[in-house]
Amino acid sequence: MYVNVNEKMMQLPPEYREQLLPSIRNEFIKSEKTIVVLDDDPTGTQTCYDVTVLISWHAELITEELKKKPSILYILTNSRSLPEHDAVKLSHEICNNLKMAVKESGREIIVISRSDSTLRGHFPAEVEAIAAGLEMKDAIIVLIAAFIEGGRVTIDDVHYLIENQELIPVSNTAFAKDLSFGYQNADLKLWVEEKTKGRVSASEVSSISINDIRMGGPQIVSEKLKSCSNGSICIMNAAGYKDLEVIAMGLIMAENAGKKILYRSSATIVPIRAGMESGKIFIPKKNDMVSENGSLVMVGSHVPKTTRQLDWLLANGKYKDIEVHVAALLQPGKTMPVAETISKQTDQWLSSGHHVVIHTSRRLETGNDAESSLKINAIVSDFLVQIMKGITVRPKLIIAKGGITSSDLVAKALSAEKAWVLGPVIPGVPVWLMDDKSKFPGIIYVVFPGNVGDDSSLLEVCTKFEN
Repeated sequence: MYVNVNEKMMQLPPEYREQLLPSIRNEFIKSEKTIVVLDDDPTGTQTCYDVTVLISWHAELITEELKKKPSILYILTNSRSLPEHDAVKLSHEICNNLKMAVKESGREIIVISRSDSTLRGHFPAEVEAIAAGLEMKDAIIVLIAAFIEGGRVTIDDVHYLIENQELIPVSNTAFAKDLSFGYQNADLKLWVEEKTKGRVSASEVSSISINDIRMGGPQIVSEKLKSCSNGSICIMNAAGYKDLEVIAMGLIMAENAGKKILYRSSATIVPIRAGMESGKIFIPKKNDMVSENGSLVMVGSHVPKTTRQLDWLLANGKYKDIEVHVAALLQPGKTMPVAETISKQTDQWLSSGHHVVIHTSRRLETGNDAESSLKINAIVSDFLVQIMKGITVRPKLIIAKGGITSSDLVAKALSAEKAWVLGPVIPGVPVWLMDDKSKFPGIIYVVFPGNVGDDSSLLEVCTKFEN
């Protein structure tokens, strides 16, 4: 039996009263810094608007963007799709390029390692690689897992998912059973101990409680951060936007006092740290999509929520669907001709004005260990990339469901270098405008996370654009 979310919220102190976002914005502008988000999956842009995301990370491109003095700059690493050793190697490469870009541009940066709000990702290896690459080994690692738009909150150091008005510890969800990034603890102190294999014990992890945040405000947050030893880990509790605003101001105060901080967070804190509203909704307009062809939806995510959303969409009856049988892909040979066949069929339907859904079979195919499971994911994603490469008819728009799917399609099939983030079309689902170097220049590209929304959300997003 889980705790009712409203009952739990009533037991907490009232939110901090002062309006902090304008003050945070003033402090941020005064700092003349850019927040650089190293995003392990493209869904991390889901709370931002009017920002650039780089899909390539060579030093010249990063330098060019930093010279524009943006508030926030995303770099899509897609490291969650890689084995740990490759993710670490990639982090070192990007950090080296980032250091060169900082030197060339003269722009100081704040670094956020953005990862999954349900705790899947390469922790601590990736964060430690970033700390080493940017010479920040003495920085406090601040864990901010709360993702308000998606119903993820941290209370009493326990990370919860809100579903059906109940607080479900994330360790009791399907995400904790992930074959590559599974875990047993929702208590974040114990989670750190688990993920570091005991190298960092739960007792060594500090935390800032909701009582600290709501009753003590930014000053207490700052004082507690300043008391943390260099290189230690600190957990931030948060159950709403106002909590994150207090945290952001406290972080600014601690950093102004000379404390080095490296962020490992979900998406909500990113705009707030720059003093911007989180999750400002993007409303599609008719002239955003100039093509008379049909829309294209590509579904690679296999989590149960995605399957329910796909079923709901297909039951609507407006979409032509093509199923990719994953088990067949794992047999060597003959994949390319099948990909070509799917591409040609998709072209015919799109040019006739039909909306098309290409989706993987719903049975989860797994390997013997985390690395072999990631390899299966890569084989499936590569096949979807081949399909997209073969499509010649420009869709009205593209919706990609799943983090790895959306990242690989945009980088490998659409061959984009960067995109402009327009904002979320519904909470947690970002909309990108692709650059002129993309296969379909200026096309609308919707990055739909596998674990966001309710059963009808995929249909809701499609309908918003159709209307």
